[in-house]
Amino acid sequence: MELFDVYPLYPIEPVSGKGNYVYDAAGQEYLDLYGGHAVISIGHAHPHYVDAISKQVSALGFYSNSVENSLQKEFAQRLGKACGYEDYSLFLCNSGAEANENAIKLASFHLGKEKVLAFSHAFHGRTSGAVAATDNPKIVSPFNRTANVEFVPLNDLQAVEEKLEEGGFCAVLVEGIQGVAGIQMPTDDFLRGLRELTKKYGVSLILDEIQSGYGRTGEFFAHQWAGIEPDIITVAKGIANGFPMGGVLIAPHFEAWHGMLGTTFGGNHLACAAALAVLDVIENEKLIKNANMIGEYLISELCKIPGIKEVRGRGLMIGIELDRPVAELRRRLLFEKHIFTGGAGAYTLRLLPALSIGRKEADCSLVAFKELINE
Repeated sequence: MELFDVYPLYPIEPVSGKGNYVYDAAGQEYLDLYGGHAVISIGHAHPHYVDAISKQVSALGFYSNSVENSLQKEFAQRLGKACGYEDYSLFLCNSGAEANENAIKLASFHLGKEKVLAFSHAFHGRTSGAVAATDNPKIVSPFNRTANVEFVPLNDLQAVEEKLEEGGFCAVLVEGIQGVAGIQMPTDDFLRGLRELTKKYGVSLILDEIQSGYGRTGEFFAHQWAGIEPDIITVAKGIANGFPMGGVLIAPHFEAWHGMLGTTFGGNHLACAAALAVLDVIENEKLIKNANMIGEYLISELCKIPGIKEVRGRGLMIGIELDRPVAELRRRLLFEKHIFTGGAGAYTLRLLPALSIGRKEADCSLVAFKELINE
């Protein structure tokens, strides 16, 4: 049997990692400015994280959600305190797409309505409901297409209101920052206006913070820069530093009933141990403050480099737009400078490093960008 060929692969295989670096079998060191799609939040093989997972798996790695799991309760309390949503409830699952699926389902149950309003160029996942709310026809199969999802332009409050006036919507679904679209920013005023419109029309506001959350932007969640509180928040990626995990933060006015949502693996003992270790490191090493500080420095310095058309983002969620395709630049950064980066469309380079990245790594990357962009 061969692997189903759905991923274009670079001919490089990382076999180990430490901090902000990964290493191939020959020992070549690579600076990781992408964190495996923003998943690595506290750095590779952090000793506290490794110790927590090792101890937990040696005791109990998994049991079902039909029995009590005190690690889930501990994590919910810790997460609520860390992000400022202590009065919300938490549903745990396995991925960002699952988190969005459950968020949409919850909003639909709550209001008894079927339609979701999403935004142009949105990406919310590849499972059935999440991909229906993803604005990319190439990955939406005929089975997934539905009239229950409509799209309007990002940052267009008039278009939002015109749709909500039609009725039938259970939720508005928006990313804290659009990641796959190339680090496209909803303005703070737009998010504040969106909160007011969803309240006016009695619609749930779902903030997809899967890529933009967990401290990446210099606040715990990107929407907190706008000072709003959504009804539902979805998280994944950096939540467990590479262990598969996702979550849905749910406002107090939602009522739960047994069987409403469910999962086999979600919130298992090993996942909770990983997620608790991540919170420990984020808090003890002040990584959200570091993300803000290093992010501001990187964005400021990138804006000074000739040949860069635009720099977008907040904290360590950064998009670098060029006036030419970035594929060759990414390839040269990887093979000549040994730096991992991400792409987003044809013209945007995406930086999503661990929140632990330091000034040394930032300066190293800036030197490489200056050299290759202006050759």
